[in-house]
Amino acid sequence: MNILQINSSARSSGSESTRLADALVAKIRAANPPASVQRRDLASQPHPVLDEAALGALFTPADQRSAAQAARVALDDALIAQVQAADVIVIGAPTYNFGITTQLKSWFDAIARAGVTFKYTATGPVGLLTGKKVYVALSRGGLHRDAPTDTQLAHIKMFLNFVGLSDVQYVFAEGMGMGPEAVAKAQAQAEAEINAILV
Repeated sequence: MNILQINSSARSSGSESTRLADALVAKIRAANPPASVQRRDLASQPHPVLDEAALGALFTPADQRSAAQAARVALDDALIAQVQAADVIVIGAPTYNFGITTQLKSWFDAIARAGVTFKYTATGPVGLLTGKKVYVALSRGGLHRDAPTDTQLAHIKMFLNFVGLSDVQYVFAEGMGMGPEAVAKAQAQAEAEINAILV
């Protein structure tokens, strides 16, 4: 089993979403001792945003790219290869200002490639990253679950399904900015959810 852990907090340490992602990976590995783990911390290893230069590189045929364009596309290729090689993907996803982080958005932009991770058909797009299990650990400062303010979860669900990652389970830690009691309650609930989905 190959496990890929994506930490998308802007913080390399002290992140609740990363702590929960670590707990998920530890639980998966406990049940599968030979499993290998690749971790990508998007704070300490930031991926460049999708800008005009990146778009130019991606839409230039491979045999016509400049050295700089080829190098830029290779950065995305590396992330795509990691996802393709993974059997299990664990994503730590904090909520920033009601949405996903810049770090996670850049990762999404990197792994979404027509003809590679999804394709367009006469009946609509089809995801190509199939046959993988995904766990997403979401941390929030406030309470947004099942509320109109939760645009983050809808975005993540839509994107993962778009690229074929449809077998997904979610763990929530909410109220992390609401004081010590709320933090303790959120952490206990998240740990209970992890134990429930990974028995």
